[in-house]
Amino acid sequence: MPLRDLLLGLFVIAIWALNIIVIKVGVAELPPLMMTTLRFMLVAALLVPFYPVARAQLPFLLLLSVTFGSLHFALLFIGLGQAEAGTGAILVQMGTPFATLLAVIFLKEKLGPKRIAGLLLSFAGVVVLAGGPTLPSPLPLTILLCSAMGWAVSQLLIKRGPPLAPMALAGWMALFAVPQVALGSWLFESGQWQAIQQASWLGWGAVLYTAVMSSIVAYGIWYALLRRHPVNRVVPMTLLVPVLAVGLGALLMGDSLGFHKLMGGGLVIAGIALIVIKFRRRPRAV
Repeated sequence: MPLRDLLLGLFVIAIWALNIIVIKVGVAELPPLMMTTLRFMLVAALLVPFYPVARAQLPFLLLLSVTFGSLHFALLFIGLGQAEAGTGAILVQMGTPFATLLAVIFLKEKLGPKRIAGLLLSFAGVVVLAGGPTLPSPLPLTILLCSAMGWAVSQLLIKRGPPLAPMALAGWMALFAVPQVALGSWLFESGQWQAIQQASWLGWGAVLYTAVMSSIVAYGIWYALLRRHPVNRVVPMTLLVPVLAVGLGALLMGDSLGFHKLMGGGLVIAGIALIVIKFRRRPRAV
């Protein structure tokens, strides 16, 4: 990979890792579902007018808005409000093992020994994390794992769904997710209007960052890299997201770096590496 593209990939990883910290800052000032609603409104306003889709594709986008918008993103924002940033980043990475299992069950994909080992390592890492002090109750663990499952289901839907431009998918999914998440905020949260009025530049900056930098800029660069390079050269870089998020959480948020987080996180990342990285056998010299 040329140095320019490698630096672009690392720039995207840095955006996504910092996004975990930014979400935590945002939900400290705005209710999580309200913040998610504002994020989706901004993404939809910036993308939908420029990326029209066919009417026949709307049912698929509506379904995706439930799994990707309401399940993944909304639960991610709620979970990060109750867990440390680094722990949350590690747990959300479990979307990859979940997607692997779902592909085996529903798409009849085969599991080799390497991927089975990766799954076992990943789930062992979650067990270690769950036994540590960074998750004081089972609730944040469950919420973040459900968020990861929402991501996994969405990846299978995207794989089997109609071909769509990435920005069109992001924009229309956000548009359809707005009323769902807004309804959830209205039913389960309170003080939204007061929070909006009292939010500082940090809260509004968090909404802007998660919408523009994380969703539009980062994904725009990422999909451009995927078009130019083999997936196996690009996707493994995402393993750096939880590593960087753990470091940023300790540096900026004062998160702990205990045994359970380092060991559990290491097991999760090692397991995901076995799942996503393809190792090529070198031909024997004659």
